[in-house]
Amino acid sequence: MTTTRKRGKLPARYAAIVSPLVLSLLMTFIVSFISTLKSLGPQPNLPSVWLTAWGLSWLVAFPTLLLVLPAVRRIVGWLCELPAR
Repeated sequence: MTTTRKRGKLPARYAAIVSPLVLSLLMTFIVSFISTLKSLGPQPNLPSVWLTAWGLSWLVAFPTLLLVLPAVRRIVGWLCELPAR
């Protein structure tokens, strides 16, 4: 008999922090890699240089997202109709 363990989820109130956290991690991960690769080209120390750039860019991106996300939501609300409920 196999037992399945239910994965616990964070309460909904954390979505306002988790969403920009995940977005900033993914976006800075991809953009910093492309930028570092374009600047330096392929080379043996690329991973360490890139991870340093990624860490620094994430330190800026996450707090920035927390600050600008409310304004972005308002702008999107002005530009898009809300779905019918």
